[in-house]
Amino acid sequence: MLQATLFDFNGVLVDDESLHLEGFNAALRPAGVTVSLDEYNERYLGFDDRGAFAAMLRDHGLDHGDERIAALIAAKSVVYAELAARSLTVFEGAAELLRSAAGRGPVAIVSGALRGEIDVALRLMGAESAPRVIVAAEDVAACKPDPEGYLLGLSRLAATAGALDPARCVAVEDSVAGVESARAAGLRVVAVAHTYDPGALREAGAHEVFAHVRELTVEALDAAVRAADLHRR
Repeated sequence: MLQATLFDFNGVLVDDESLHLEGFNAALRPAGVTVSLDEYNERYLGFDDRGAFAAMLRDHGLDHGDERIAALIAAKSVVYAELAARSLTVFEGAAELLRSAAGRGPVAIVSGALRGEIDVALRLMGAESAPRVIVAAEDVAACKPDPEGYLLGLSRLAATAGALDPARCVAVEDSVAGVESARAAGLRVVAVAHTYDPGALREAGAHEVFAHVRELTVEALDAAVRAADLHRR
C-alpha cells in the first residue's frame, strides 16, 4: 500500500523551466554569458540554482565562488518572481493529483527550487495545505542526482506520520537527475515525460512513465507500490 508521495516541483507540477532559463540569462548577461534552450535542457536541467550557476560559470571559464553564485541567485530570484507573477503555468491535472495524493497519505515536495518560488506556485494552485513537508534548495547541500533531498523529505515525513518504508513511497519526477536521486533514496519512481524522452527516464531507473501528469492518478501511484511488493515476494 502507498505510504507517502514525494513530488518534484518544476517540470512535474508547474511548467516553468522557460522562466528559469530567462532568469538565468538575465542574471548572467552582465558577465557576457547566454545559455541556449538546448544547452539548458542537455546540461543544466535538474540542477538547483546553485549547481546550475556553478556549472554555467565553470563551463565558460569564469569564477564560480560562493559569493558570486549567491549574488547571481539573488538576481535571478527577482526576475523569476516577476515572470511567475505574470505567466506561471500549472500543468493540467497537477493540482488535482497533489490534493488527491494528500487525501491518501502524507505528501512532500522535494525540489531544487527556492522555497519562496514553491510557496507562490502552491498558492496559485490552491494547494498550500497539501504538502506536509517541503524540501527546497535552501534545505540541502547537494542537488539532484544526490539523494539528500529525498532522504530529508522521508525523514521529515516520518517525523509527522511515523516510520516509512521507502519502497512503499513514490517519487514523481520528470528529469533524469531527479529519477536517479529518488532511486538512490530507495523510492519507487513514477516519471512524467514533460521534459525528457520516456526512454531516457526508464534508462535512468523510473519504474513507470506517463506522458503527462494529467494521466497520473493516486491509483497508479498505489499500483507502483503493489508491483514492488509482488516483486519482493
